[in-house]
Amino acid sequence: MRTRLLAFRWSLTYLALAVVAGSLGCATAGTSPTVPLAAVRIQLTSPAFTTSGTLPTEYTCDGPDRSPPLSWSEPPPGTAAFVLLVEDPDAPGGIFTHWLLYDLPAATRSLPPAVPPDETLQSGARQGRNDFGTVGYRGPCPPPGRPHRYVFRLYALDRPTGLPPGAQRNEILRALEGHILAIGELVGTYGREPVR
Repeated sequence: MRTRLLAFRWSLTYLALAVVAGSLGCATAGTSPTVPLAAVRIQLTSPAFTTSGTLPTEYTCDGPDRSPPLSWSEPPPGTAAFVLLVEDPDAPGGIFTHWLLYDLPAATRSLPPAVPPDETLQSGARQGRNDFGTVGYRGPCPPPGRPHRYVFRLYALDRPTGLPPGAQRNEILRALEGHILAIGELVGTYGREPVR
């Protein structure tokens, strides 16, 4: 009972944050960067869930809320850095950002589970401020009802963004413009039963 009550409180918080983010314009402005037609496709995968599969509870607010493991295929020549965005396009207030990870070194091909919520990682990669208002990964926490989609997008860039730690979504989207060499996408789903 306590777990269900906690989950319900999380969903109310998520709903309130989504509405506020939407009203401020930060959740809907600049839905995605322009991806050039010549951009290569990167295969982005996770051993934790399949494409369009359900995200395990451990990667959500109903569990430990840690980031899932990810890996990807070889990027094109000239790749200087990666950016990873995780977003919920089905949130009540518009796009809700769950994770902003940028300036990952070009040699990176995977991420372990439970990336720490540090502004700067040991690799030199930086993390931005999600729509929960925190730095690092915050997993799915949708209001009860139909499952939401969680879109993991990996961008290979011809240069690092150069942004400081704690950057916000719109800053990162602007930094991507004109520098995308390749893109990979992985979609997971997560839903919660209505509280009775």
